[in-house]
Amino acid sequence: MKRKLLVAACFGLLLHATSCINTERETVTSRNSDRPYTPVPEGARGRVNERTVLRTVNSTHYFSNNRTKDNFVLQLQGTKILNSQARLIILSSTGDTLRKELMPATALVDERMIEDPRAATARDKEIAILQGMNTFFREDKFTQPAIPRSARQPSDIDTQAWQAIREDNKAVGFDYVTSGGKERRIAYAKKLRKAVIVAE
Repeated sequence: MKRKLLVAACFGLLLHATSCINTERETVTSRNSDRPYTPVPEGARGRVNERTVLRTVNSTHYFSNNRTKDNFVLQLQGTKILNSQARLIILSSTGDTLRKELMPATALVDERMIEDPRAATARDKEIAILQGMNTFFREDKFTQPAIPRSARQPSDIDTQAWQAIREDNKAVGFDYVTSGGKERRIAYAKKLRKAVIVAE
């Protein structure tokens, strides 16, 4: 008898406790009880700011060392995909930062992927940016040697860096498009111990 009474009392106490839990709708209502609850729009929420990482793409590839692969990271940071910034980070296998670069997310858009660039909607452009992130580290964007023997040094490239890469037959070049639609190739100069621009 006592056991049944104890079980019934516990059940009643549990039922009472769960009925007191408020839902989000009940706790965030306005002072006017006749007005229905409307959540804050996605872009206006306090948790999303210009440093929020919206998407990350990772890849590994031989770059600074021919024995171990380095980590390539592309992050999309901002409040919305269209006006966000793409951050390129290259880390060695030991965790050292080889290169950091910031570019507008629109640099990732390949105009050939959009049927009509002039009539493209914001959604079309956002999809193109995300597709550009997916293909940013494709295998065909890495070349070895980084500088062909027949290549001539561009006038706007540092001579010391260019010579260091040209002398290294095992140097790997990475091609990508940066802001303004400029194509760029970077490679790791072992003599200088840093990633340098070899073509733009």
